Amino acid sequence: MLRRTLLSAAALSLAAPSVLRAQAGPWPNRPVRIINPYAPGGASDIIVRPITEALERAFGRPFVVDNRAGAGGTVGTAAAALERPDGHTLLVSNTGPLAIAPSLFPNLAYDPGKAFSWIAMLAGAPIVCAVKGDGPYRTTRDYLAAAKAKPEAVSYGSSGVGSLGHLTGVLFGLETGAQLLHVPFRGAGEAQQAVLSGNTDGLWDTVGANAAAIRAGSLRGLGLSSEARMAAVPDVPTLVEQGFPAMVAINWFLLAAPAGLDPEIAARLRAAVQEALGAPAAKERLEGSGIVSLGNPGAEAIGGFVAQEAERWGRVVRTAGVKPA
Repeated sequence: MLRRTLLSAAALSLAAPSVLRAQAGPWPNRPVRIINPYAPGGASDIIVRPITEALERAFGRPFVVDNRAGAGGTVGTAAAALERPDGHTLLVSNTGPLAIAPSLFPNLAYDPGKAFSWIAMLAGAPIVCAVKGDGPYRTTRDYLAAAKAKPEAVSYGSSGVGSLGHLTGVLFGLETGAQLLHVPFRGAGEAQQAVLSGNTDGLWDTVGANAAAIRAGSLRGLGLSSEARMAAVPDVPTLVEQGFPAMVAINWFLLAAPAGLDPEIAARLRAAVQEALGAPAAKERLEGSGIVSLGNPGAEAIGGFVAQEAERWGRVVRTAGVKPA
């Protein structure tokens, strides 16, 4: 669903300026900083690190990742919005700061639709619903039946209030009529440990953070929020194939810059990023980490997609009355 939306929108967007013609420009003339609004080691780092290596080779300048974590990614995203649009400060951001935060935080310091120039869609991290491997829930239907039998009888952990894992669990409840009890944690590792120790019944969080535990059998994956099954956890069915067609939710990541970036610089970056992501070693590494491709839409298509996602998750936030912690 998300991939099809991006690909169809990309087909309607204008062709990028000639990458070869843009090579004559003076950019970059110093190191390029990529602000990552999360701590090192997360999905954004897994995606951006191999890309920075490819960009350094392509442009002959250092591309340095600047991790600025805080407030669900909004601190670093806001910092990037204030920088000059000269191509020497870029941003790797995702669903939370760009599509969820506008509804979650009433006084957000930036407007995603106006503050950024969109460069490239990088990849996506689907969500998995997982429970303890030796627990009572064998299938999503077992899990749902227990959740519907008694309101908030089934608890689930996530990486925090307003995370995509949290809201995917909320969406599942809205779509099925179940009332799950959300228990926020400070990260995927804590949520997983709470399930393994029996303190929570399950979790909704990114596949990559939980794939190893699922493959080892300590966690049982009940359903994926991706459109198709994933190489990282091939035995876990999608929620769509189990009869929940609305349960497609991807934590997408994109490359952006402060609004006003020269379109030719954006075109050069987009071409280099797609070449990097298309390399067999990079594809294998990302797939093994629970990351999926979302195609190569142009800037106009990315902008429309971000707006659609903001509308979608805004409805979930408002309907469920989600409030920031």
